[in-house]
Amino acid sequence: MLALIRYSVPAGRTGEFLVQAHDIVDTLAGQPGYVRGRVVRSVDEPELWALVSEWEGAGFYRRALGAARMALYPLMPLMLNEPSAFEDAERP
Repeated sequence: MLALIRYSVPAGRTGEFLVQAHDIVDTLAGQPGYVRGRVVRSVDEPELWALVSEWEGAGFYRRALGAARMALYPLMPLMLNEPSAFEDAERP
């Protein structure tokens, strides 16, 4: 399962955002079911960032969000309000 949380980050907050986003990845990495994660930036819209993580399943991801809520809290104003959990689509 892939989790994608997107953020709109003003140019002047990039450094602060990166520190906090990597703290979130570190927190998530300590949770059961975590596979891998990273912080990425759009090549077309430099203020658009994403925290991408992979999980063994949606339940693991949802429980990890609860455990990481204190790490997530400072960046919530920058989050784009959209679905974040995606499952693999099987080929028809």
